[in-house]
Amino acid sequence: MMSVKARRELLVAVAPRYAQAKAADRERILDEFVLNTGYHRKYAIRLLNHPSQARVKRKRRRKSKYPAAIRYPLVVLWKAANCICGKRLAPFLGELISCLERHQELSMDPAVRALLLEISPATVDRLLHRERQLTKPRGLGTTKPGTLLRKQIPVRTFADWNEHRAGFLEVDLVAHCGPSTDGEYLHTLVLTDIHTTWTECVALLNRSQRTVSEAIVQVRQRLPFPLLGLDSDNGSEFINDNLFRYCLEEQITFTRSRPYKKNDQAHVEQKNWTHVRQFVGYGRFEGSAAQQALVALYEPLRLYMNFFQPTLKLLDKEQVGAHVRKHYDTAKTPYQRVLDSQEVSPQTKDQLRLLYESLNPVALLRQLDRLRDRLWSLETVRFPPEATIPPK
Repeated sequence: MMSVKARRELLVAVAPRYAQAKAADRERILDEFVLNTGYHRKYAIRLLNHPSQARVKRKRRRKSKYPAAIRYPLVVLWKAANCICGKRLAPFLGELISCLERHQELSMDPAVRALLLEISPATVDRLLHRERQLTKPRGLGTTKPGTLLRKQIPVRTFADWNEHRAGFLEVDLVAHCGPSTDGEYLHTLVLTDIHTTWTECVALLNRSQRTVSEAIVQVRQRLPFPLLGLDSDNGSEFINDNLFRYCLEEQITFTRSRPYKKNDQAHVEQKNWTHVRQFVGYGRFEGSAAQQALVALYEPLRLYMNFFQPTLKLLDKEQVGAHVRKHYDTAKTPYQRVLDSQEVSPQTKDQLRLLYESLNPVALLRQLDRLRDRLWSLETVRFPPEATIPPK
């Protein structure tokens, strides 16, 4: 069968010939036209005699369910959530709306509020299409392998992560070296929990073994759950006697990824972008003044990302022919996942609830903007980030 477009083109070509032909020729032209198009003979005769009346099916556009008034509050909520995707934003809209209304950051018509509470992730992405900015700058890799203890620390690949309890963390370093790795510069130690996605960032003056080990001990005191396991890359800042002995004494499972296999640490690599590069950028920072500014920035950032940034967790994969279908859970914030965790004590959960009630995500974003401007004023080498910057 010919396509609709091809039938219309054939009609335009045949109709003038059919109109000028004699009776015998008309019958032959009509037979060929019916054979090629599959039309009923009477319908074909009507089309050939009146080609301008050929029906063109027009796609009916369904009337939009969402009025223009919904766009402004949706953009405000999207920016308050740091411009995340619709799959992460839609399940979190109810919680975020209540939070912004509680702090008088947003007010809306009840009808608009009801529509936002039932909006789908696909509609969120469609309505926010014009607002999105997609830029992905890249930094420099600074990992240098540590070889002394590699045989004593077991390898753990991305396929081995199947932790269903809080306390197993991936750890990595992010270098703030700008366009050159020469000299000494600041680093950020990033630790993220596999089960709850709770993430901690620590500003380091350098990447020495002692500095990194002390920072991990410091982070351990801030976690809302006990530290059960650490998984690092093969850098010498992690693969050393200081950290190895500490994990043995504290009965912390210590594993490492395969060399040059970043996917083995996919969880923390993702947080390197969302928690560090997106807010700090790729500039070069040196000295204690820049470190203090970075420490100040990470205080509100810790609260904002853990309490107001929903995350998706992969549940399973399904092979369908040449495609892999991935199934995710409902987006939740790390704070919500911590409340659902059995490893967290009731007293800690009560403290987190009180802290959450006092937090205003829009105010935290404003504070982050001020602290980021202060940090950027201390850049040694200007290497500006191109990431999406939350509004003031």
